[in-house]
Amino acid sequence: MLNTELFEQVDFEVNLKFEKIIEDLLKDQYSIIDTFFDASEIEILRTATLQKFEEDQFKKSAIGNRTNEVIEKAIRGDFILWIDEQKADRAESIFFTKINNLVAYLNKTCFMGILHKEFHYAVYPTGTFYKRHLDTFQNDSRRKLSIVCYLNEENWLTTNGGELVIYKPYGGEEVIYPMPGRVVIFESQVLEHEVKKVTNDQRLSITGWLKTR
Repeated sequence: MLNTELFEQVDFEVNLKFEKIIEDLLKDQYSIIDTFFDASEIEILRTATLQKFEEDQFKKSAIGNRTNEVIEKAIRGDFILWIDEQKADRAESIFFTKINNLVAYLNKTCFMGILHKEFHYAVYPTGTFYKRHLDTFQNDSRRKLSIVCYLNEENWLTTNGGELVIYKPYGGEEVIYPMPGRVVIFESQVLEHEVKKVTNDQRLSITGWLKTR
């Protein structure tokens, strides 16, 4: 009753999609959403990703945080391009509008205290992968939620590889195929995960983290 009264006072509107994400995170510590972006938005984001990649704006990925990076091909093989929200183009503005709406909702309903974001484009060419890891660092524990938005072609095949495997804390695993438009959100400090080798084509995504102070 108290929560309802509070939400009424701040003109709160329930978002069923966001509520499902919260429910999933509380239950399983991860959520898989296939309708976070619509098909036209995914096409715009995919086109922007490919254009920037073809213009050779990407760099080889590294391990560690942005202030302590080490390139290690035996651990990960993707190419990335960090996104500056303050300089967002049309495609990136579409992306951040949806993400910012989610952040505002989480902060209002779950009091998560998310104050910062960091996102980058990621391209995994054929033969590349990212071995099992945790999305947090010894010198930086601010990452709370990891987000992956898949931008592959509409005819992407599950046999192309590039699956995201989430390892559950108490045993078992969840294998998630990078289908176009699919968004995966999970707890950065809890769930170890990996990207299986891409066996055909290239795997496209925007990946990033919601962070506290």
